[in-house]
Amino acid sequence: MTRATLVIGVMAAALVPVATAAVELPQNDYPTSARADYVFACMQTNGQTRDSLEKCSCSIDAVAALLPYSEYEAAQTIMSIAQRPGDNAEVFRSYGPYKEQVKRLKTAQIEAELRCF
Repeated sequence: MTRATLVIGVMAAALVPVATAAVELPQNDYPTSARADYVFACMQTNGQTRDSLEKCSCSIDAVAALLPYSEYEAAQTIMSIAQRPGDNAEVFRSYGPYKEQVKRLKTAQIEAELRCF
């Protein structure tokens, strides 16, 4: 075995775990855009300061630790539809069968607020 072959083999072996780890994302790995939307909305409410940026970033990290992204996304969608005018959104206004999903998100947000603010 030549030295070049050995070096290439070692480098290839070292890269395999990195490639595998990049594909296997945790269940609560929120997309950057979802995190940014949350922080932006939070800062609209709490002020456009560096302090609020840090607290709002902490808050979405806490929510992500408590709630899988799929549940967060579903609850956010339900709450967004509930705000729309018209009869088609009426079932979402009382949250009806979706009440538990919304409750889990609101509980996670309260916990995040207690941790970060």
